Amino acid sequence: MNPKQLEFRPLEVTVQENDVGRALSALKRKMANEGLYKELKKRRFHEKPSVSKKRKQREAERRRKKLHSHSR
Repeated sequence: MNPKQLEFRPLEVTVQENDVGRALSALKRKMANEGLYKELKKRRFHEKPSVSKKRKQREAERRRKKLHSHSR
C-alpha cells in the first residue's frame, strides 16, 4: 500500500444557518472528489484478478492520454 492509502483524513462539512441540505450536498461533492463513490462501487463485488488487471490498464491508458492532451 502506498502512504496515501494509509492516511486517514475525515471529511468534514459545517452546517451554516441550519441549512442541512446545502451541507449534505457539499459532503457529497467532497466524497465524489475524493473518489469515494468509485471505490465503493469497485468494492461492492469481488473482482477477478484478470478483470482488475484490465481495468487498471484502461485507467493508466486514460491517464496517459489525458496527460498528453494537456501538455500540447
